Amino acid sequence: MTEHLFREDSYLRSCEAHVTGINDRGGILLDRTIFFATGGGQPGDIGEIERADGSRIAVGATVFGDDKEQIIHVPASEGPLPEVGEPVVAHINWARRYRHMRMHTALHVICAVMKTKITGAQIGDQESRIDLNVEEPPEREAVLAAIMDAVNQDHAITTEWITDEELDANPDLIKSMSVSPPRGSGLVRLVRIGENFDLQPCGGTHVKSTQEIGLVTITKIEKKGRLNRRIRICLDD
Repeated sequence: MTEHLFREDSYLRSCEAHVTGINDRGGILLDRTIFFATGGGQPGDIGEIERADGSRIAVGATVFGDDKEQIIHVPASEGPLPEVGEPVVAHINWARRYRHMRMHTALHVICAVMKTKITGAQIGDQESRIDLNVEEPPEREAVLAAIMDAVNQDHAITTEWITDEELDANPDLIKSMSVSPPRGSGLVRLVRIGENFDLQPCGGTHVKSTQEIGLVTITKIEKKGRLNRRIRICLDD
C-alpha cells in the first residue's frame, strides 16, 4: 500500500519516502507519495524522484497498481533505478498540478450550477471539459455568469469522509454517471464547496477556495448526443 498524502493536503510539493518495490516494467513504488495517480478524468502527476546521492529520476506518469491503494511512479526514460528500502524525496511538477487543481474545482462548480449529472470529464492544464446530462444546450453567458459568481463568492473547499454504507444510503451524493466513487477502504472521500453549494464523492485534488480558480472562459459548448452536452473551458493563466 502507498500512503496518499495528496488526499489530505493537495498543496504538498515534495515529501520524503522510502522505496518499497520496483515492478516488472520499472515502475517505482513508494511507501508514501504526493503524486496523484491518473483517475476520474484527472491526469497523473509528473515530476522527479531525488535519490540520496542527489541524482534525480524524471517521472513521466503516475498510475495505480493492481488496486487503488498502490501507486506506481513511471520513469520518463530508462536509467538507474533506486534500491528497495532506499530513502528518496518525491517532487511533483507543481505548476502543472496546481492548474489541474483549479480546473478540477471549476468542473465541480459547473456541475453544481447546472444542477445535473456528469456523464464524463477530462482535466488538462490548458483545457478541460465536462459532459452533462442535459437535453437543451445551455446558454453560454448564463452558465459563465453563474460560474464566475461562485468563483467570486470565495467558497471554502474542504474534504470529509463517510462510510460506504452512508454513501449507499445517500445515492444523490453521486453526481457522476460514468465514474464510480473511489471505494475499497470502507470510507469514501467527499469534496464540499461552501456550506451547501456542492457536495460529492471525489478522489481528485482541488484548491482551497473557489476564488483560486480565477477567470474561467467557456471555449465551446457541444452536442454529444440527445442528452449530453459538453462544456469546454480554459483558465486565464
